[in-house]
Amino acid sequence: MTTFSVFDIAGPVMVGPSSSHTAGAAKLGQFARAIFDSTPTKVHFLLHGSFGEVFKGHATDRALLAGVMKYPPNDPAIKNAFEIAQKQGLHYKFEVGNLGYNVHPNTVLITMDNFKRKVSVMGSSIGGGNVEIIRINDFDIHLTGNSAEQFFTLVVENENLPGMLAKTTSYLGKKKIRIVNMQSSYLAGENKVLSVLSLEQPLNLDEILELEKEEGIIFVRSLLKLTQ
Repeated sequence: MTTFSVFDIAGPVMVGPSSSHTAGAAKLGQFARAIFDSTPTKVHFLLHGSFGEVFKGHATDRALLAGVMKYPPNDPAIKNAFEIAQKQGLHYKFEVGNLGYNVHPNTVLITMDNFKRKVSVMGSSIGGGNVEIIRINDFDIHLTGNSAEQFFTLVVENENLPGMLAKTTSYLGKKKIRIVNMQSSYLAGENKVLSVLSLEQPLNLDEILELEKEEGIIFVRSLLKLTQ
């Protein structure tokens, strides 16, 4: 499996107190919201390990919630995340649980919901503000590295039919968008595939909608660099 970067936050400028429990948590929330690509009305955070033990004292809860509301790690609004969520009508819940013996102790499962869709993202804050994403919905993935400031991320879910990956790569080729890295995860029970591609430039909205209309493609998400 090819791994590639989604974030590079070495020595982050941030609202404290902790790079792992605050800055990394905000980035995880930001990524989850970008994948959701809509405005959630409900969000549930399942906190594992150290996240579950110290999330109140280290402001992990506020940082996760702020990230879901699109606030970066250095935004003072993190301190007021609960009040902002209430004003926005965003219902939230934090729960401590066990996400498995083989995941990092600073791991969270974020589930967002509204009347249109439901999306879950599992990720870990691995130190120094750096994070990795290990699951999108039911697809196991591994997004980590140090090149997030260089590349953009394209997420495509499609039916597991012959030639589906070629549809995406051919489309990018026609648009002269260079693929740097990619990985795919197969969901056997539902016969679906999730592909994540690292690109030198993002798709615009019209291009996203055009690709999403291709037969067999379920959804497309084009993520800007989250350090911007």
